[in-house]
Amino acid sequence: MRLKGLGVSPGIGIGRALVVTRGAPNLRFRIPERRVTSELARLGAARAQAREQIVHIRERMVVAAGREHAYLFDAQLLMLDDPMLVDRAVEIVRDEHLNAESALQRALDEIAAVFDQLEDPYLRERKGDVADVVGRLCMNLRTGGTPTDLFRDIEGPLVLVAEDLSPSVIAQLDFQRLAGFVTDAGSWTYHTAILARSIHLPAVSGVRHASGLIAPGALLAVDGSLGEVLVDPPADVVAELEARSKKRRAYERSLDEFAALPAVTEDGTTIRIEANVELPEEGAKARQRGAEGIGLYRSEFLLGGTSAAGLDEDAQYAVYVRLIESMAGGRVTVRTFDVTEAQMELGHGTESGRSPLGLRGLRLSLTFEEVFQAQLRALLRAAVHGPLRIMFPFVTGVEELRAARRAVQQATASLRERGVRPPDVPIGIMIEVPSAALTIDLLAGEADFVSIGTNDLIQYILAVDRTDDRVSSMYAPLHPAILRVLRHVARGARRGNLPVSVCGEMAADPVLLPLLAGLGLREFSMSPASIPIAKQVVRSLRIPDAARLASRALKAATTSEVEKVLAESMTAMKSR
Repeated sequence: MRLKGLGVSPGIGIGRALVVTRGAPNLRFRIPERRVTSELARLGAARAQAREQIVHIRERMVVAAGREHAYLFDAQLLMLDDPMLVDRAVEIVRDEHLNAESALQRALDEIAAVFDQLEDPYLRERKGDVADVVGRLCMNLRTGGTPTDLFRDIEGPLVLVAEDLSPSVIAQLDFQRLAGFVTDAGSWTYHTAILARSIHLPAVSGVRHASGLIAPGALLAVDGSLGEVLVDPPADVVAELEARSKKRRAYERSLDEFAALPAVTEDGTTIRIEANVELPEEGAKARQRGAEGIGLYRSEFLLGGTSAAGLDEDAQYAVYVRLIESMAGGRVTVRTFDVTEAQMELGHGTESGRSPLGLRGLRLSLTFEEVFQAQLRALLRAAVHGPLRIMFPFVTGVEELRAARRAVQQATASLRERGVRPPDVPIGIMIEVPSAALTIDLLAGEADFVSIGTNDLIQYILAVDRTDDRVSSMYAPLHPAILRVLRHVARGARRGNLPVSVCGEMAADPVLLPLLAGLGLREFSMSPASIPIAKQVVRSLRIPDAARLASRALKAATTSEVEKVLAESMTAMKSR
């Protein structure tokens, strides 16, 4: 079976499917024979716990509403002993070596098929009661440890398959055991896709119903370049893919020499290249790949599935210090939490609940003052250990920036009362909404630096949700409006003597680097894996050529016309 989606992280990964379904999450995978006994014990314990829970709920219902309503829970107790449910799941675990959650889902599907054939509407609707029992059993199975504990002894490599996959879940996984990601939803600029590129893991998004079509344990070949997923491919196809993968790795190794070279154009213009990172341990990798600093640390990855309110000041301080020290004097820019209200307060770490508009970014942090102050204090304390900058996301104008500066002053005063004297820390903002881009001249007088977040900026200018694969084709970084806004920000920052960088995915595209340089931009931040090829491009570039390229692109009326200008420029460069 061949499934088609959107390649969001290049490369080829081959491994066994580990399926994550919507919810806590539920993981579906095959288990080794030696684990069957312990898996059956897990299932038995979950059933016993469910029985106690349902009995307790039944007793409360009798007191609150009368004994006549207890029949609902009597039926659920009977379901726990029905041979078609738990006993059937036991049989599946024993015979097919599926984990308990997978076996329960299979048993539920079989029962649901029987109910669907019934003519009585009332009886057909009773499959919902069975689903409720299965949901309770799965919930009890999950209380025995973290999701990663469940497949720690499963043989790898593994390909993670999910409806949707939050970065907080990925951040808890052992990357060395993963061969790739496949998700039903998502796009090139989805945070999961960005993380996949950062850790150099092949990924395909927007594969509709992949988590339902792919059986746990199936052999998958993920081609993140072509956007294809092959299910149980024949041996000769696997051999061909492995050969292609080997060739790609050899090409990537050939770029390593550029990591240690300075990012200076042929005509002597210095370009600053930094790294975007999600995990503190990526700092050392960023330096190895040639990063001059960290241009964007996405601090929300610290949450790891918990709430921001549950992450105390000292825990954050330790991480920020580790990141600063890993850069050995290189500048580190930390973006404050850019999360949803649920993630800030309750820890529901799923991207599906994230609205592209509304209460997020700086405006959300200002609402949760205690959480915000804890993060600011941790950052200010960490600044003693090396060059640190604080950057605020989703800023719409001067008023919000001033409010953020007052919050920093409050955190500074609090630390001084404790005897801590933090250094002056540069304060910057993300330019990712049109209002901030259009008022760059006003913000230049208030901010110490700005960084253009092209991922969000593009979606707000073009009214395209970047997380919705249905409209991913309309997400156009080369739209004439985007180029004009980038030029406007670059000019406004230069007139205000304001440092400006690009930290969105446009910066990581080697084809677009000459265009961005031609628009007047000189600082870029990207995934560590993208840095060597970016330096290769920079070192073959001449700024007057880049300026002429940008001038021609700005005259184009459509995205396709801009693409044609870039293609012609690349052809000319190759012939030099």
